[in-house]
Amino acid sequence: MKKIIYLVAIVILFPVLSGCEDFLDTKSFTTKDSQSFPLTEEDANQMVTGVYNSLTRTTNSVSSSYFFISELACDDRFGGGGYNDKFSQAIGHLMRTDLNNLNGCWTSHYTGIARANAALTALEENLKEGTVRDQKIGEVKVLRAFFYFELVQLLGDIPLMKAAPENVAEAKTSPPQVSQEEIFKFIATDLWEAYTSMPVERYTVRPSGTVTKWAAAGLLARVYLFYTGFYQKETLPYEGGQITGTQVAEALKNCIDNSGHSLVPDFRSLWAYTNTASKKDYPYAKNLPDWVSDGNNPEHVFVKKMVPHASWQSNPQCNEYSLFFAIRNGAGKTDYQTLFPMGQGWGMGPVNTNLWTEWETDEPDDLRRKGSIWNYQEETYYKDGVETKVDYSRQWGADMMVEETGLWQKKVVAIRAYGKGAGGADLWNSFTSSTDYFNLPGDDFQHGHGTDLIYIRYADILLMHSEITKTVDGINAVRNRAKLSPIGAYSLEALQKERRYELAFEGVRWGDIRRWHIAEEALEKKYGVPVYIEEKLTVMKYQSSGGAAKRYRDTNGFFMIPQTQIDLAGGSEYLKQNAGWGTSEDAFVAWNDN
Repeated sequence: MKKIIYLVAIVILFPVLSGCEDFLDTKSFTTKDSQSFPLTEEDANQMVTGVYNSLTRTTNSVSSSYFFISELACDDRFGGGGYNDKFSQAIGHLMRTDLNNLNGCWTSHYTGIARANAALTALEENLKEGTVRDQKIGEVKVLRAFFYFELVQLLGDIPLMKAAPENVAEAKTSPPQVSQEEIFKFIATDLWEAYTSMPVERYTVRPSGTVTKWAAAGLLARVYLFYTGFYQKETLPYEGGQITGTQVAEALKNCIDNSGHSLVPDFRSLWAYTNTASKKDYPYAKNLPDWVSDGNNPEHVFVKKMVPHASWQSNPQCNEYSLFFAIRNGAGKTDYQTLFPMGQGWGMGPVNTNLWTEWETDEPDDLRRKGSIWNYQEETYYKDGVETKVDYSRQWGADMMVEETGLWQKKVVAIRAYGKGAGGADLWNSFTSSTDYFNLPGDDFQHGHGTDLIYIRYADILLMHSEITKTVDGINAVRNRAKLSPIGAYSLEALQKERRYELAFEGVRWGDIRRWHIAEEALEKKYGVPVYIEEKLTVMKYQSSGGAAKRYRDTNGFFMIPQTQIDLAGGSEYLKQNAGWGTSEDAFVAWNDN
């Protein structure tokens, strides 16, 4: 007999439903229920907002989120953090600190899936045929596919909830754990149906952050490339048959021709260090084009909207990755100006020195390298109108960083700007974080990060189109924006390098090295690199027996299903653990310098 699984228990969207046996099919004449809501576009927007809110849940479980894990697990970054931040270091070595590291990821994603299932039932039953119905159902299907895509990449074989339960008994029954192929078939069906039914509109028609036909096309391409690459298949299965590369390429071409999305003229204006409040004191950015801010950026195809929030208890909506990835305690200094424009944070995700050096070897004139990586040896700031070299002393005090290289990414990170003191006087040590972009007072380094999180941008659309069609047009468009010479003929090696450099630190590298089957080789190159462990200079060393390549082979790049979920499901008979997990061999206790 199947046991109850803690996916989400029962998700109740409407108050009247909680006492009903057929709780998605009961009519009420006094309150909103599945037969009276949603009926209008306003109703539909309210319904779909609840599904979008689950994106907040997935990003607020930062330490177990796909974006965070994929960044620290890949070859271009280390776990880092303070000596006590063992969970981030464990991820970087494909290890764990306890049996439930990904429980937040599990619950947040299945909450989103359950909300999407309930929303689709109500939308399909109540909204009239037409553009509004097609758009709203498409949005929900794309979001559901996104939740499943992140889960299946992290955890492999997972339970599949295809629809909202029809009664209480069904809601209490665990859906089956199914094969990855079945999960991908479900994802592809959602995305193909969304893409083919959503209206053809310029992206500016919808508010920033709204899922569009073009987001569906971009996510479909990412799913197609991962599935066909990782599993070495020719096509992507869906309920109607097979989706081919030609079909996916046509969807991307439709986006290129008809969406209105485009590359911003200067790559560096994609990132918040070129905001007008910070750049005046940052020599590198002073003469660059202004930051193309959130909501006005034609390159944003699929983003999670972020705003500052007041506290950890206030349903956080801020970009907490900016906090996790910023330099820990400003390297122990109270005079944070010496690291300008980098803000204070928790020190996770130091950049692997290999990326800096290999990038310089491959593309010595690539403006994206310094536009993406903060190198303390080359950075300066203005003090009293004079350009001054940063002081990056490693006398850190109690909270000392580990796996630290002096290289930090500049894309998803805390950025500071100078503020005003009493009476409007300039104070060099008075800062705001990204709150400055919203003209909010004070320096809230934990909660003030309001820049949107980008899942898919237009440069990725171009590069995926080049990869699928084996043509150079997309690659060369991206290279032209970076002021680099075009390549004459397509090659996978050229495509791989372009993706590594253009999309560095944007959550795609881990999936790329897995689907290209170069993960073992790439991960081995993380080791032997000079790093600081607290105050000691050493080299990056294996923390698992047998090394990185063996650890990847043992797990195939999948992480541990939370043991709590296996127990609640009734044991491994109902929910099987992934290979390579659950023994002392994969447990990270403390950084071992031997």
